[in-house]
Order: sequence, then C-alpha cells, then structure tokens
Amino acid sequence: MKIHRSLVQAVIETLQHIFVAGVYADKAVEQVLKQNLRWGSRDRRFIAETTYEMVRWWRYISTSLSPSTNTQDKLGEGISISHYYRLFATFQILKGFDLPDWEEFLDIDKEQILKNAEQAKQTRKYRESIPDWLDELASKELGNDVWEKEAHELNKEAQVVLRVNTLKILPEKLKNLFDEKNLNVESFTNTSPLWGEIKRGAFILSKRQNLHQLDEYKQGLFEIQDASSQLIAPYLQLEPGMTVIDACAGAGGKSLHIAAMMKNKGKIFSMDVGERKLIELKKRADRAGVSIIKTQLINDNTINTFKNTADRLLLDVPCSGLGVIRRNPDAKWKLNLEFINQIKITQQYIISTYSQMLKPGGIMVYATCSILPSENQDQVEVFLKSQKNNFEFISDRKVLPSEGFDGFYMAAIKRKR
Repeated sequence: MKIHRSLVQAVIETLQHIFVAGVYADKAVEQVLKQNLRWGSRDRRFIAETTYEMVRWWRYISTSLSPSTNTQDKLGEGISISHYYRLFATFQILKGFDLPDWEEFLDIDKEQILKNAEQAKQTRKYRESIPDWLDELASKELGNDVWEKEAHELNKEAQVVLRVNTLKILPEKLKNLFDEKNLNVESFTNTSPLWGEIKRGAFILSKRQNLHQLDEYKQGLFEIQDASSQLIAPYLQLEPGMTVIDACAGAGGKSLHIAAMMKNKGKIFSMDVGERKLIELKKRADRAGVSIIKTQLINDNTINTFKNTADRLLLDVPCSGLGVIRRNPDAKWKLNLEFINQIKITQQYIISTYSQMLKPGGIMVYATCSILPSENQDQVEVFLKSQKNNFEFISDRKVLPSEGFDGFYMAAIKRKR
C-alpha cells in the first residue's frame, strides 16, 4: 500500500490525542476519522490499525529508534512532530516496509534501527513494550514464567466475539443469517472445557467489519461481548424469576446476558455511579427486547434501600483492566501504581458495603478484568476474613489471556445469614 502523507499526519494527530490529551484510543481514532469522510475504508483501516499497533509497541519502537531515550515517561507531551515521523518510520521498518522518499525520513538509519531492535528483544520490558513498574509488579504477583507468557499474549490483537441474544433468536438461525449474507462470522472452535457453557451461543468475527450497521445488530439479535465476559452470568447460578442486582453495571453488557439467561422473567436492578452509562443501558435493553431491567443511579441511600433484597448480586468492580490490554493498549501507558493502589481500596469498599444488598442464602459474584491476584483472590480473602460468620466461599475462576480471550477473575460467595 502506498503511504500518503495525509494518512501519516492523521496517525500522528491520533497519537497526540491519546498521549498528550489523554483521550482513550478508540475515541481518539473515532475523532480523527470523522474529520475526513472522504477517506475510503482502506485508508480508515490503515489509520486505525497503525495507531493501535504503534500504541501497543510504543516502547519497543522508541527503543529501536533510540535506545538511550527513555520514552516510557515521556510518552507524547514535548515530543516534536519530526520525532513522531521518525517513530512512524521506525515502526514501518520493523514491519519490513520501505519508506517513501520524504524529507522527514532522510536521517533514518535503517540498519541501526534493526540492530537496536535486536538488542531490545533481549529484555522483556522492551521486547513486550511494557512500563518498568508493570513488568516488576506483574512478575512479582504472577511469577516470572507466567508473566512472560501473559505479557506476550496481551500484545496480540483481541478477537471480536458475539453473544447471541437468545430472547430473540436461536444461535443456529442467526448463524444461517450470517452465512446467507457471507459475513465473516465463525462458530466458536476453542476446545477448552472452560468455554463449554457459552460456546453454543458465541461466534467469532473472523474479519473486522462495522457490526453496528448490520440489521441483525439493530434488531438486537446479538451483542458484542468477549468470551471471558460471557462466563460471568452463568457463574451467578441464575434462575428465571430471581431478583438480581448488577451493582457496577456500566453500559449493561452483563445485565443483558443475565436477562437472557433468566428468560426475561424476574427483576434486574442495574446500578452505576455514571448516569450516561445507564442511559446507554436503557437503549441497549430496548433493542434486545429486555423488559425486566430497571436502572438505578447509585446514591447515598442505595445500599439501605436495597438491603437484603437480591437473590443474586454481581459486583463487577472497577479495576486496573490489565486483563483487557489487548483491546485497550493505551491503558498500560496511562496506568500507574498509585492508581492501582487506590482502586484496590475502592474494590474492598464495594465488596464490603454492597454485599449488604444480598439476601441470606443468596450468592454474589465478585469479578474483575484484571489478572493481578492483589485485585482478585487477595481481595476476596480479605473480605471473607472480615465476614467469616456471614459469608462463605463457594468457588472462583481465573481466566488468563493465554486461554484465548480477555483476562478475567470471578469468585462466587454465599451469604450465610
């Protein structure tokens, strides 16, 4: 593909949005693509894919260009436009592509970049493009061998997984609709027993496309939801007619899955501290044909109002998001130890206080999209020690990125009294 200057400028502008302005990568790409509607699908794909890959491999690229420059702390602010061009050139060389004969690339030493890259590969934090603090923390918590494998897996492109909305259509019928339109959607082929309970109703997108424009999506026949996330609802041991609280519901992907598993019978209270997310949840519920969800903006009275009311309680708590870095690669450059330490305080507060909404005999699931034991098993252990007379551990499940999809953790806990 011939590289046009306008496309490279668009990539650089998007990188500046991400690293300097702090915009999330998906929003930054969306903003830039909206600026020029004349770009064709190929150009738009080049901008999006190049941006994501450069963000993912930012430290490896920077080190390959200049090993003496520590760019993990100087991510974007203060970097000149000419240096962005050199970083782009380095990325192209590492991919094996030739550079156009532009003035910005005249001082690029291809052989030196390739030599630097080989040297960088000898050290994991450069090879896998990871900040120092994250490499040290994850290695300490997971063990060096496990982290070596997971760090590599987190740099792979995330698969797009669909969940069939069984309230409206059977999986086989939806697959037939996809096949009739020659859409690039495949049946779930991962043979691990881990995915046995969801694989019949999950499909994999084999070639990226705009799913939101499909009639099947607009009709609410499917949702976009990673396979690991789809394990959460079954872990609640749901039955139609139950009262369920999804206390950190966000935009409601898991609430919708819960509703489908309950056959749209019972009550679901989907709660969050963000009103915008709950507004989006209502729209999604309407599209999915779900009538049992009621949204609740969390306030100072929420816990008391719903005390002892839930048969099932889902606490998908705020976390570092380290298990989903494949789809949010900019997160590893925006996170820091201070944030993780603070979010662990929030997690313990949520499980300790929100658990009051569960009935005696009810089951709650504590979940994160992190792979760090300090956010997962350790938090559950702290809670159970403080509540040993009232709650008991049932089981937990750790899903690592190397198992094929997002990293997740879930623990089922029963209230005794």
